[in-house]
Amino acid sequence: MPAIPDSTKTSLGQRLRQHARDHWPQLGELHIRFHAQFAYVEAELADGDPLPLLRLRYGSSASFWGFGLYLASNGKYQDQILPSGLPIGSPQEALDCACDLYLNH
Repeated sequence: MPAIPDSTKTSLGQRLRQHARDHWPQLGELHIRFHAQFAYVEAELADGDPLPLLRLRYGSSASFWGFGLYLASNGKYQDQILPSGLPIGSPQEALDCACDLYLNH
């Protein structure tokens, strides 16, 4: 699996943070950490509590990523299909999917 280039890490963070500010005002800061071909996204809620959201899998494109939701029931990430029906999509689509699930319940 290809490693995530530094430029992609930077742009991913910028894109996700801007999207969260524009569409998910109930989220505080987004924290993104990288390991191998994965980017792990966690939100800080307004009260300061952390909320693990999703894992993105890099596949050599900065525009399309695999997606896994964090499952609190077992503390793991599980690959998912986006609402579009595809197994890959934009990071913003993945963030929307996770936020729809965890914030609009």
